[in-house]
Amino acid sequence: MVINYLTALVFGAALFVILAIFNKKLNKKIHVALKVVSLLLAALFYVRFCLGDTNLEWVQGVFKATDGATTIFDVGMNKVTGSLGFLQMWFTYTSLLLIILYPFFNARSQRAHVTFFALPVAALNTAFLFNHVTAVCGPSGAFSARSILLSAETGILLGYSLYVTIFGQGERLLKGKGALWAVAALVGMLICSAPNYTLQFFLTKGSFAMTAFDMNIYHRIYVYPIVIIPIALYFILKDLPLETKRYVLLYYSLGILIGFMQSQKFKNFGDVTALPLHLCSTALFITPICLTFRLKKLFYFTYFINVLGALLAITMPNYSNGGIIVNGTVEFFRSHYQAFFMPLLTVGVGVFERPRMKEFKYSLVAFTVYFFSIVLINAWFTNYNPDVDYFFVNSNFIADKLGTWAENLRNFTLDFNVGSLNFKLYPAYQIPYFLVYFAASFGVWFVYELAYGVVKSWQDIADRNKKISLDRLAFLSQLNGREEDEPLNMEGTNKLVLKNFTKRYGKSDVYAVKDANLEVVGGEIFGFLGPNGAGKSTIIKSIVGIQTITGGAIEVCGYDVSKQPVMAKRQIGFVPDHYALYEKLTAREYINYIADLYHVSQEDRDARLNNFIKLFEFESAIDNQIRTYSHGMKQKVTIMSALIHNPKVWILDEPLTGLDPNSIFQVKECMRQHAEAGNIVFFSSHIIDVVERICDRIAIINKGQIQCVESIKDLEERNILLEDYYMGVIENSNVKAIAVEE
Repeated sequence: MVINYLTALVFGAALFVILAIFNKKLNKKIHVALKVVSLLLAALFYVRFCLGDTNLEWVQGVFKATDGATTIFDVGMNKVTGSLGFLQMWFTYTSLLLIILYPFFNARSQRAHVTFFALPVAALNTAFLFNHVTAVCGPSGAFSARSILLSAETGILLGYSLYVTIFGQGERLLKGKGALWAVAALVGMLICSAPNYTLQFFLTKGSFAMTAFDMNIYHRIYVYPIVIIPIALYFILKDLPLETKRYVLLYYSLGILIGFMQSQKFKNFGDVTALPLHLCSTALFITPICLTFRLKKLFYFTYFINVLGALLAITMPNYSNGGIIVNGTVEFFRSHYQAFFMPLLTVGVGVFERPRMKEFKYSLVAFTVYFFSIVLINAWFTNYNPDVDYFFVNSNFIADKLGTWAENLRNFTLDFNVGSLNFKLYPAYQIPYFLVYFAASFGVWFVYELAYGVVKSWQDIADRNKKISLDRLAFLSQLNGREEDEPLNMEGTNKLVLKNFTKRYGKSDVYAVKDANLEVVGGEIFGFLGPNGAGKSTIIKSIVGIQTITGGAIEVCGYDVSKQPVMAKRQIGFVPDHYALYEKLTAREYINYIADLYHVSQEDRDARLNNFIKLFEFESAIDNQIRTYSHGMKQKVTIMSALIHNPKVWILDEPLTGLDPNSIFQVKECMRQHAEAGNIVFFSSHIIDVVERICDRIAIINKGQIQCVESIKDLEERNILLEDYYMGVIENSNVKAIAVEE
């Protein structure tokens, strides 16, 4: 063992000194040096790992073994040295992955993990190197090539982790929640990198049968995690930085890959039935490769094709040993877990983008190539071993579960020879097999799209709730202890104000309204003019709360429309350009219904309604059903219902369209009376003559921007007709817009 200790110490000391020199004299190249060492360590570990089986791999029940099982004593160790050796192997896998990935990522807890876990493990392995060598290579393997490689690996692990602890970047000590998260992350890493035979090593084997379609409790114990684990990981990872997400997912996929490689040793390479050509086996290699090199096109193959295959495999397992804790069973399910949910999780947390139909088509092309290649490989390799059956297209494994009709399809065969090799195909069975799987892939696409829609809705709701919570905290802070039903701006209690109001629909680059500023005071009748599509209705709908505000703010009598929507609406009476009434109600019933919504007292509503009935000459029609009314009468009902709560701000969008002269006069009188009471009347109209006769001030909007605000009195004093002024403003704004576009 002296050679082993010398190898470990020489490699460890030499590496630490070299890295320290690089750190001091070639600081800019230290990251390159670290990456080179990490890759060499990965190669060294792979060769050492694949040179032979692990000595402790077949031990069953270290503390209580069943009769006939391989015990700890059969491998030349006792319970204490065997348990220590097992932990050394397990913790070494975790430490190696930490060190190998360290220079390629910048996750917050990396240095802490190396300092407080990898370094102690390396020190333990160096101190008890003989025990570690025995656990891996067996009692007679002290002078084997594997033991020398393991010793060199131990030294490199020690020197590297010592360098990171002393000179590494990032926080070595984490405090508070950071420390707790670092510990939780380490526990997850240990679970990921645990050998497949961990349960078998510490527990008795048992005999719990799990056969295909036998969804008993033992089978379900392995099925439930395919839902629980990805959901838990999603909520853990979703808010982390992108590189941290990639680091975690890559660590997980490599940890599972190490477990899978326990059956992929160099000695097995000659066995044509053991090559990793099964569909789910390819996912174990594709996922870490895609995460490492960001290979999107290759990733979407495993995303669409491997996921479906893994799900079918988990529900129809094909392992032969039925014990739920034995090496083979654990390896089967852990490998298929990764093939099933790792691609989903990778897209879910945003490491790779949600695929489009183009990527889906690429994946189907790749699957077609894979399938027919496997058909030929099966037929070819069967010449060397009749048990070859990659993707189960060469045997009756699937057909047996479907019934006699599927078995009968296998009776039609196609044989041909290539030299001394015989190729036997089952076209009547294999082609439908391909077509069914191909069609099922479209089902996967549909399910993904449905799931994306659901998750997007959840995210939108969560984001909106989060925004509401943050806005509420800011709102309460602005109130500074005042009641929530008080105006946010106490100086604007008799004003309608737009402050840099901006509105954009969806993700459009075109603004419906941009940076609109306007102030209307009580007692004014304010006209809002502009051509169709200029932004008038957009502003009005935003004031009354029908649509959201993209930017800026709107205040109604001091109430912020976004932060105090209910109180802002209580100040408003709104007459839309296209009204909708409950036409089976009478006008009186409908207006009383609106009055109830605004909590108007019976005394006030009766007094106001009687006044409106008289003003609009509605005595004979007030108790008739609304559906019997003409357009003008319905417009009057809309106006009465908008004013029944005596709003401080009365907003009308094209209120005079389609009315007869008498009705127009009545509406104008109502507007004058409401403004004379100190309220705001804000209305848009295309009838410029009416605006000129009734309004105090006007604003003209075009191309989503307020072009001007003018007093009608000032225009009269300057002998300018409103119509001429309006046309001039619109023409100038159009010319400016064309010049900007050019």
